[in-house]
Amino acid sequence: MIPLARFLTFIRFSHTVFALPFALGAMVVAADGFPGWRIFGLILLCMVFARTAAMTFNRVADWEIDKRNPRTAGRHQLIGRAVAITTCLVSALLFIASAAFINPICFLLSPVALALVFFYSLTKRFTHAAQFFLGLALSAAPVGAWLAVTGSFAWPPIILAAGVLCWVAGFDMIYATQDEEADRREGLRSMVVWLGVPGALRLAGLLHLLMLIGLIAFGLSAHLGKIYFAGLLPVPFLLLYEHRIARTLDLALINKAFFETNALIGAIFVAVTAADRLLR
Repeated sequence: MIPLARFLTFIRFSHTVFALPFALGAMVVAADGFPGWRIFGLILLCMVFARTAAMTFNRVADWEIDKRNPRTAGRHQLIGRAVAITTCLVSALLFIASAAFINPICFLLSPVALALVFFYSLTKRFTHAAQFFLGLALSAAPVGAWLAVTGSFAWPPIILAAGVLCWVAGFDMIYATQDEEADRREGLRSMVVWLGVPGALRLAGLLHLLMLIGLIAFGLSAHLGKIYFAGLLPVPFLLLYEHRIARTLDLALINKAFFETNALIGAIFVAVTAADRLLR
């Protein structure tokens, strides 16, 4: 029996805090409040199962590469490869089953969502735009949550998805600075490998500016009010702090700032979105 703590470390379960707040924020806006426990629970299940499937697929795809990277060399010791493959398959099936209980469009699009999150793990083998594919994978979360509530597409979740794409691509470029040497040695591609660390950090800064514009545009398109826009005020300062830490090239500080800053941004977003909708 695999200890739960080791399994959660293997899939980096704590990083669920990046996509989940934007899914929940889109859910609240789509429902104009709380959508009920059934939809809320099914959205949570879909998020957990999709991310577990994606992370275990990523670990299996990069199994040998991770063994040669000092930062990730211990991952394969947490659980066996056969367990990881089984977990990926079971999680993927449970994701599709959970989507089927929501509505027909979520069920029909669930294999597309899985293909998207699985494809990201392969992109660094052939394109420097890998960080953008990660952003695209996570940007599906608010669109999926909106579809779960309404069963139809709309502009607000698409605008929010664009903001999430820019945010994730930007912070993953910062995170990837830790692996520049290992990626070059393995012949892998990323914006850090292509542009170098200084160039990638400048691009990450531009993407985070676009993310802020996306959050503002989402608020306008969703007719959110003063609570939402006032609540976003700390976000640019948190991003500035993250970029200031990134420029130090201190890997320990980057890792800490990466998780804490972006987790806080997600928490602020869902809190002010929910407050604006529920306290009107």
